[in-house]
Amino acid sequence: MKTFLACLLVLSVSVTASNASCYVLPLNPVKRGDEIIGSYDMKGEPHEFNSQWKTEDCLECSCSKFGISCCTTYARPVNFDEEKCVSIFNNTACAYEVVEKADHSKTCEVHEWVG
Repeated sequence: MKTFLACLLVLSVSVTASNASCYVLPLNPVKRGDEIIGSYDMKGEPHEFNSQWKTEDCLECSCSKFGISCCTTYARPVNFDEEKCVSIFNNTACAYEVVEKADHSKTCEVHEWVG
């Protein structure tokens, strides 16, 4: 258990340092008889070990014997003209678009993306 907590600490520090958008849910066992076969996610949905899926809110998740880990599938724009432009998240494409505030049909130049 101490090793697992140490790994979680290292992961949380590295996630913060890299600006990644990820999280880990500790194992919430799904059982078949006495055997643990997976973990429940935040919505209470069961997932088997070694499974992977994409959520409706654009996260890629996987289930392991340590729990469930999820990361965003998109980058966030951080270096653009915020006075002239606005970033809009497109849920269907799981991506940000940066467009002019006055005319959303015109895209803006983005100099840096994070995530």
